[in-house]
Amino acid sequence: MASFRIRPFREQDSDAVRALFARGILEHAPAGFRHVLRSARVRLALLVLFVGARAGGGSWVLGLGAVGLALVLLWLLVRSLSADYVRDALGTDLCDIPGAYLRAPDCGFWVAEVGGSVVGMVGAVPSRDAPGALELRRMSVSREQRGRGLARALCREVLAFARARGFGAVVLSTSMVQVAAQRLYEGQGFRRVGASSPSLLGTILHFQIFHYRCDLGARDGAKAE
Repeated sequence: MASFRIRPFREQDSDAVRALFARGILEHAPAGFRHVLRSARVRLALLVLFVGARAGGGSWVLGLGAVGLALVLLWLLVRSLSADYVRDALGTDLCDIPGAYLRAPDCGFWVAEVGGSVVGMVGAVPSRDAPGALELRRMSVSREQRGRGLARALCREVLAFARARGFGAVVLSTSMVQVAAQRLYEGQGFRRVGASSPSLLGTILHFQIFHYRCDLGARDGAKAE
């Protein structure tokens, strides 16, 4: 099995990075859909819909058809959460990675490379919401390369960068369905410090974003507050 290396982002990586990020986010849509279906509120609504359609039309087929249409609609709504997130990222910082991560102070962007191909990525910028902290962003590893330690290596690259620049902590956000990512971050010393909904649709679907923080300790008091 080919070894990997972590290196700074180059402009020629742009297309590969954007494609990797989009694939990585969209592949979590099925997990999000399963999460929604486990909700007691959603199950009750589907049951009520089935009973109402069956009673109104006098047919089991009509009831099942109504539930089937509702499931299709739910799937499209859940997938739209991922698609909207990808669209926002590709239209903002991932539209101009050098401008967002390489030219600004205390920012960085790294890729994991295997056999000359980009298979992982992560960025870091000073946090707007947590003074004195660096924010880990856009972490993604291709499905084919997972389980080899790439994500851990990328995470440690950001932690080392934060320590070297004197930040007191690293913060990040990940969705509630990205269980493997949560375990990775917790294994690297992150702790969950909050949760929020990404949108009104996310609130309706009970879909949350978890917020994590890893305290590093101030280095020479440079950036910690």
